[in-house]
Amino acid sequence: MPQHSDLLVWDDVRAFLAVMRAGTLSGAAEQLGLGIATVSRRITRLEQAMGQPLFVRLQSGYQLTEDGAALSGRAEQMEIAALSLQSGLPQQAEVSGMVRLATAENLATGLIAPALGRLRAAYPRLALEIVTDVRAVNLHRRDADIALRMVKPDRGNVTVQRLGRLGFGLYGAPAYLAARPAPPDDALIGWTDTYAALPAARWIVRLLGGRGPVLATSSLASQFEACAAGLGLAVLPHFLARPRGLVCVGTDPDVDQAIWLVTHRDLAPSRRVAAVAGFLRDLVAENRATLGG
Repeated sequence: MPQHSDLLVWDDVRAFLAVMRAGTLSGAAEQLGLGIATVSRRITRLEQAMGQPLFVRLQSGYQLTEDGAALSGRAEQMEIAALSLQSGLPQQAEVSGMVRLATAENLATGLIAPALGRLRAAYPRLALEIVTDVRAVNLHRRDADIALRMVKPDRGNVTVQRLGRLGFGLYGAPAYLAARPAPPDDALIGWTDTYAALPAARWIVRLLGGRGPVLATSSLASQFEACAAGLGLAVLPHFLARPRGLVCVGTDPDVDQAIWLVTHRDLAPSRRVAAVAGFLRDLVAENRATLGG
């Protein structure tokens, strides 16, 4: 990102963080206790200082550009430093405690867990608890402090930010494909009825055309292993299936899902939650192409 001679104004960076977390000018204005026009001016001034657009203005709200995503981590570090100065406590002492993160099993295993050493190195006094389930948790009830999910909440005292896209494909193991029957007679691995509303589950049902699956599970991990063992075809995330040598034989854009960062609004200013949020934003931004497939 180009660096310009203009000095960054903390109020502008603060507005940037609020818009990033709320996804809209109105939501950011409410967080900051400012007018919408004031927040808009501060975003424009920051973009001029950086020499790059930081948001894509959509009818549905504001979405980070690549330059905006690259700035987000540094902006949150500025926020942590500013809050530390206000409290008079050392910065490192402030980033401590437990953060409960809710996320999907595939993101926890394939994306977040391998990178946790980096979070630990940056914040050694921070503890993380990861809760995995394909269903959304209720942040309003404090089931978790922050969530990285493919389900956008439509209610609750939360801030929501779209970070990227998770792409899916219909995958098979080379051994299965070598002896594959002619479609539509494929052996298909699907979800149990409890998870019938998932986009991947609906795709499998369409492909089955009234037949039964060769295997139905409540776990993506078991579907992945069954597919890798050659039992049949399964709908899997690209970023998990491709590195294991599975072969994509079909895609459906309607099955791809947005990745949402959801934070309880009351906890958004928390140093520990902000640290985890920044880590997740950076992680998704760095892996955007791989996740999207």
